[in-house]
Amino acid sequence: MSAVSVTIAEASSALHAQWDRLRTWVGAVVDEDVAAEPSVLEGWTVAELVAHLGRAMDALAVCTPLPADTIPFTLAEYLGTYVARAADIAETTRELATQIADDPLRWVDEQAANAFRQLDALGPADVVVQARRGPVTLSTMTVSRVIELVVHADDLARSVHRVAGSGSGPDPIDPAALTLVADTLLGIVVARGGWDLEVADERRWLRLAAGRTPYDVDELARALQARYTSEGVPDLGRMLPVL
Repeated sequence: MSAVSVTIAEASSALHAQWDRLRTWVGAVVDEDVAAEPSVLEGWTVAELVAHLGRAMDALAVCTPLPADTIPFTLAEYLGTYVARAADIAETTRELATQIADDPLRWVDEQAANAFRQLDALGPADVVVQARRGPVTLSTMTVSRVIELVVHADDLARSVHRVAGSGSGPDPIDPAALTLVADTLLGIVVARGGWDLEVADERRWLRLAAGRTPYDVDELARALQARYTSEGVPDLGRMLPVL
């Protein structure tokens, strides 16, 4: 498998589908009691994860066009900027969650609406845009938002399941969006090493690639498989997590 190329149309469709599904799920299962509980993401409450959804969409809403000759970050380079800003992201999100506590979903909905309006305004050409962390193509920015929503949808589902047990409701992850994200994250890894790998378990691979599951070679072997039976899955410990 080589690096995955996703068009604006494909990325936009996945973003709309994932947002609609996740927003419906949050509105149905995240009540005030659940929101106050710790999430599975260490140091974050469920309410802070919900607030972060709006911030993730706002990152698209604030993008502005750049000159056509601007050299953009690749998706891997853009995702790589997350680690250095993890503490700042967490602090900003905690402050935001407090500010919007009276009606968090109204604010989150506003950011999503702004994001989709800006996506329509900037597209359909794959222009280079200025994002918060540097220049990227519009397709890269949109795919990064799909990744954010899918990863945090999984965080939220596991968090609510832990708090409410079987009452956590249906899966908040859109299947097509999950496939896009799983394939894209694998594409980043194999582009660096040249292996020919396939995703065997999308959810398991998502958690490994996003650092939600501690790295383990046996877990990796369940998540990925070599395309040809004569080959094995390489040790990717130095390459994970991707974000």
